[in-house]
Amino acid sequence: MNKSTCCQGLSIAAMLALSSAITPVTNARESLPTQAHLLSSQLLTQLNDTVASDSERLIALYKDLHQHPEIGYTEVRTAGIVSQQLRELGFDVTEGIAKTGVVGVLRNGDGPTVWYRADMDALRVREATGFDYAAKTKQRLADGSEIDVMHACGHDAHVTWLLGMAKAMVALKPAWSGTLVVYAQPAEEPGTGAQSMVDDGLWQRGFPKPDYAFGAHVVPGPTGLVASAAGVRMAGVDQLDITFHGVGGHGSTPELTLDPVVMAAQAVLAYQTIISRNLDPQQPAVLTVGAIEAGRDNNVIPASALLKLNLRWFSHEVRELLLRRIDEVNRGIAIAAGVPDDKLPTRQMKGSAGAVVNDAELMSRVTPVLRQLLGEQNVISDFPSAMGSEDFAEAFKGMNVPYAYQFIGVAPPAVFAKARAEGKTFPYGLHNPDFFVDLAAIPVGARVNTATALSVLAKSAGPAQ
Repeated sequence: MNKSTCCQGLSIAAMLALSSAITPVTNARESLPTQAHLLSSQLLTQLNDTVASDSERLIALYKDLHQHPEIGYTEVRTAGIVSQQLRELGFDVTEGIAKTGVVGVLRNGDGPTVWYRADMDALRVREATGFDYAAKTKQRLADGSEIDVMHACGHDAHVTWLLGMAKAMVALKPAWSGTLVVYAQPAEEPGTGAQSMVDDGLWQRGFPKPDYAFGAHVVPGPTGLVASAAGVRMAGVDQLDITFHGVGGHGSTPELTLDPVVMAAQAVLAYQTIISRNLDPQQPAVLTVGAIEAGRDNNVIPASALLKLNLRWFSHEVRELLLRRIDEVNRGIAIAAGVPDDKLPTRQMKGSAGAVVNDAELMSRVTPVLRQLLGEQNVISDFPSAMGSEDFAEAFKGMNVPYAYQFIGVAPPAVFAKARAEGKTFPYGLHNPDFFVDLAAIPVGARVNTATALSVLAKSAGPAQ
């Protein structure tokens, strides 16, 4: 597994199991709660027709983005495409926020301000799909090295959906009022992109402050399915490095050394008791050691050993306990090994994001509109929180902005059904070389994004009759 934060381990199988034979629904009309704020039938038809007429372009755009992936903070080409298209649509565009971040503002009279986000970065994964538009070219880094890169987490679809929604909202301007801000964020995978945009003055640049914020992510459930629910949706996350410091030496004379490899190995096992013996069993948490780096030669005991940890949690109390116990375990192991006070283990925090918690009142407006768009059976609201994580909400931390973050199915329904018949949760996973997005899901995502924005911006939105 990649060490990133992005939605890895996205356990929403229980949500998908609620529907055993889901097929895409294009223009469904279903009975809805009487207090739901819905789109007019005319606007819904205009929305569907507008995206349908743009589908061929969107699919071509998606293929192009998929074929040219870029890792965090290097998304220069992707950001250029976003900026160009938004300017052509009439958005006021600002580039270069946190190196590659892009913000586009479209003002359309009085009304709320909506911010809609897409993340841009790809992963260090070698693609194995075999598609004619697969990523085949390595990315050259600043140090001259080359890496395999792939959009194995669907951020290329996120960007395409965002641009599809932006074009649709321009076409539908007479039907809504307010301000739409769309932004493309760098570096979601390491979990630092949102905070980097804030640190680079996102809220000091004169952009209109959000009344609502939205985001969406791919999930390898069937195309046509959307998971939309209030409450805690995704876990908080921390990325941290632990370095054990010792005294190196010859492998034949370990008594003359303080072996950091042994200390690190002891820590890997001891960490597991933090979850099993220090946490309330009803408090979910995950502690993963994703990498161990120490030494190079068979007969040399190195002077240090590095452990790369990833934590998942839903409450800050659990987070603080995890960090405290990690420090205590590290210190105890080092002292037992004879490490002096000036060489005790060190902890470096590399990235952190809080839990994603969808606003209940906002979801009471959004979810009924999505049911109106896709059909009652294709919008799932009863599903467990995921231990996967996202830095989406970090951009609005401390601002009390209601937000909604949704999951959109991108697996061909027949492929998904076959996998379930074989006892699999999903046909393929995120961050996997075989991950792919059903091309039919591209216009679906654009429609979902557009309907979500209109749920709070549409002039015609009102109680169902």
